[in-house]
Amino acid sequence: MANKTEQDVVAHLGELIQDIKVAMMTTVEEDGSLRSRPMWTQNRPFDGKLWFFTREHSAKVDEVEHDHHVSLAYSEPSKSRFVSVSGRCQLVTDKAKAAQLWDPTLKAWFPDGLEDPELSLLCITVEKAEYWDTPNSRMVQLIGFVKATLTGDTYKPGDHQKVDVAGSSTPSMH
Repeated sequence: MANKTEQDVVAHLGELIQDIKVAMMTTVEEDGSLRSRPMWTQNRPFDGKLWFFTREHSAKVDEVEHDHHVSLAYSEPSKSRFVSVSGRCQLVTDKAKAAQLWDPTLKAWFPDGLEDPELSLLCITVEKAEYWDTPNSRMVQLIGFVKATLTGDTYKPGDHQKVDVAGSSTPSMH
């Protein structure tokens, strides 16, 4: 991915997480301990921000208001695709934005829909990301693993990148 622009990096990250519906979001509790929970990712084009519906008065909101740093882990083992993003999170109580992002399946969590007085959003501005993407078939992966074992080389199953999304237009390669 050398010489890719920030726009290219953002687009590729969007492609990687597009079909992964649930992310594990990690926040920092007041005592410094980490807490993770599943969050439903909104089905929208990724532009460097991720949006999640939440209740305004919840533990996760208290945690992100205390420390805005969050991490999100996306995993799609059947496709050997794993993405970790980190950034800063803020509570958004904009009803127009909620209406723009609303999906009827959210009624399972918010029975009153857009009229729910607790309905709010968390917006994560992604700053850094790291991903592991192995698009090859399981057989190709197995052959690569066996070859590495026999030759003593390190097994490299696919594309692994560590990128600075909000600050540098040149990703670092690992």
